[in-house]
Amino acid sequence: MSTTLATRTDWSAIGAEQLADVIALRRAIHAEPEVGLHCPLTTQKAKAALAGLPLEIHDSRSTTGFIAILRGGRTGGAGSNGRTVLLRGDMDALPMTEETGLPFASTIPGAMHACGHDAHTAMLAGAARALCARREELSGTVVFMFQPGEEGHHGARHMIEDGLLDIARPEAAFALHISPNAPAGIFVGREGALLASTDTVLATIRGKGGHAAMPHEAIDPIPVACAIVAALQQHVARRVPVADPAVLTITQFHAGSSHNIIPGEVKLMGTLRTLSEDTRTAMRAAFHQIAQGIAAAHGCVADTGIDEGYPVTMNDPRATRLMRDLSTQVGSQRGWSTMPAPMMGGEDFSYVLRDVPGAMAFLGVAAPGTDPRTNPPLHNTRMTIDEDVMATGVAMHCALAEHFLEHGLD
Repeated sequence: MSTTLATRTDWSAIGAEQLADVIALRRAIHAEPEVGLHCPLTTQKAKAALAGLPLEIHDSRSTTGFIAILRGGRTGGAGSNGRTVLLRGDMDALPMTEETGLPFASTIPGAMHACGHDAHTAMLAGAARALCARREELSGTVVFMFQPGEEGHHGARHMIEDGLLDIARPEAAFALHISPNAPAGIFVGREGALLASTDTVLATIRGKGGHAAMPHEAIDPIPVACAIVAALQQHVARRVPVADPAVLTITQFHAGSSHNIIPGEVKLMGTLRTLSEDTRTAMRAAFHQIAQGIAAAHGCVADTGIDEGYPVTMNDPRATRLMRDLSTQVGSQRGWSTMPAPMMGGEDFSYVLRDVPGAMAFLGVAAPGTDPRTNPPLHNTRMTIDEDVMATGVAMHCALAEHFLEHGLD
């Protein structure tokens, strides 16, 4: 694929034309954030932005998400109906209290758009409007996926299980995610693993409670739990290949009720992140074996469990190269930057990419006059963005759709 790839349409200018409406929608969503799988206010706003367009709307049964299908007016080269491409924007917020001081800050106590999903939804709606205006020029079908429940609620998986991707089966899928810690307008991504899997590990270590002054009459689970935590860290350091890494962090340690009582049990919880299914499987087995084995060696019992999280977010090389090559064609003055290594955060767009070849990239939105390196990051109560960059996001969505429908990934 040529690095001087040119788009047939000036999507940069069209993105700029959409910007005022995109900003207005983003601010409306930002002011009324919703958490989880059910975001009726956000869904209502997104659908209102699409009202009157030549779109087929199909609602999710298990969430308030929906897809909007645009069927182009030209016949493509991949069959009578042409190719089909999916563009995704997530809609849900985080359970946080906003501290930005913005005039359109959250009016919902304990909820905030601190991960940019308000911008993702607004950019996708802007792209839908722009592509609908050029429907007769499109040689295939575009599926716009408006998805809630990304923040740990498996929203993409629910929508897939609802059968929404089978209505107009996509042959490629793309998504953008804003980053306040990257310069405004730059696209950042990589081929292969982009983000990690996200499992939650849990263990209850049961001993025998007793008087703190007479530990020999009890079976104290606290030092046993401490030994388990230390052994898990040692396992990662000594048994996991550095070329296929894992992160295992114990983040909760609950035990005891008083200074003079040995508790009967300790509860541990943490997160397991990996970049391949092989290491993920091995680390799951190691967690059970280490916790249960150490507990047994000290006369305790460990009940262990794993809550399955998101898969690894795996970017198709061809789709990633397409995003890279289009980056300079869509109004981005900074173009593309290749990530030297994956991030250990997670994304439920991974469920889509597990079924459909595609890619996700980050879009830098560091606000003017700020230092991207020190900006409040995603999931921070003071996170803000440069809203003007959303025009570039709209343009990228549109350029990806146009190019894939005409040429595919190859």
